[in-house]
Amino acid sequence: MDYEEIPPDTPPYARKKIQTAMNYTRNKLKKGKFNMDEFEVVSVEIESDKIGSEFDNYTIIQLTDIHLGQWITKEKLMGIVELINKENADLIVLTGDYVSYQVDDCLDELEESLRCLKTKDAILSVLGNHDHWINPVKVKHSLERCNIINLENEVFTIYKGDSKLQIAGVDSITYDKDDISQVIERIDKDSPAIMLAHEPDFADITSKYDPFILQLSGHSHGGQMNIPKLGTPIRGKNFLKYPSGKYNVNNMIQYTSRGVGTNGFWLRINCPPEITKIILKKV
Repeated sequence: MDYEEIPPDTPPYARKKIQTAMNYTRNKLKKGKFNMDEFEVVSVEIESDKIGSEFDNYTIIQLTDIHLGQWITKEKLMGIVELINKENADLIVLTGDYVSYQVDDCLDELEESLRCLKTKDAILSVLGNHDHWINPVKVKHSLERCNIINLENEVFTIYKGDSKLQIAGVDSITYDKDDISQVIERIDKDSPAIMLAHEPDFADITSKYDPFILQLSGHSHGGQMNIPKLGTPIRGKNFLKYPSGKYNVNNMIQYTSRGVGTNGFWLRINCPPEITKIILKKV
């Protein structure tokens, strides 16, 4: 079953009505409060002989698909931030869709929450399709005000001793903003690299290039449903192949997080909201 989003040409007044209706439903269902038990911190080990010894046991927290202002409230997001900070990660990466249907009503709350994130090295991000649909410039500036480095077909390098780890990011594939050629021009082909791409099926392209040991994505919300013997029946554009979890794609690992928010409807079946903890292992 394909998942169809609200058309990109939906006018602003209609978007606001949609958001208002969702907020009303959320409040009636009493879904706005933070409950730690709703969220799962999923640990994923990534083994590679390309990882330098200084990056053995290096930890990366991935947060994706917040969709603030819909089912995720500021109270919930602050609780999520507290969960993340308890992990004491080396690096935090955000893989898109910070908002859903409104931006101006959400950005102050987004910034107040994301400013509280704590990490040792950096916080990196890419934009998602919803961010581009609403207002990519405003979302990007909001992230920058939180000292978050947004990667638009760029590479960020972390150095430790004689080793380095490259984190690349491509812009939204859905909106044809991705340009991996710019990434490849900037990347050191002799050092390991991780790709941040909101849409998981981009792994078929990323995996063609040797430096990449891992791609981290969201977009799918894990399909929001995981039905026994059927898997994830809800799939859509750019998450047809890799909707949830860990996949081997050529010589690279693709990991698709279920994310913390939802779009359209709040229901999840056997598919709880996820904060992902990546642990790099040198072999």
